[in-house]
Amino acid sequence: MKTLTVRLPDEVAAQIEAESRERKLSKSDIIRERLTRERRRPTDPLESISDIIGSVHGLPVDLSARKKKYLKAGYGRKHSR
Repeated sequence: MKTLTVRLPDEVAAQIEAESRERKLSKSDIIRERLTRERRRPTDPLESISDIIGSVHGLPVDLSARKKKYLKAGYGRKHSR
């Protein structure tokens, strides 16, 4: 494994030190975990919200497949107050 030296802001270094003490892991292990976790983040914006797409309460579950039917029924129209 290669060695890399970086300079961190005091606040970030303190967070890493606290997590290291709390979890009884080395600071290097904490930093490796954070870097690995960051690399696994989805780059596609839709992937980042894929778990909540289609989860709006009160709308039909097949709204995207049968949009013409629901538009005729009044979904999407402005309502008077």
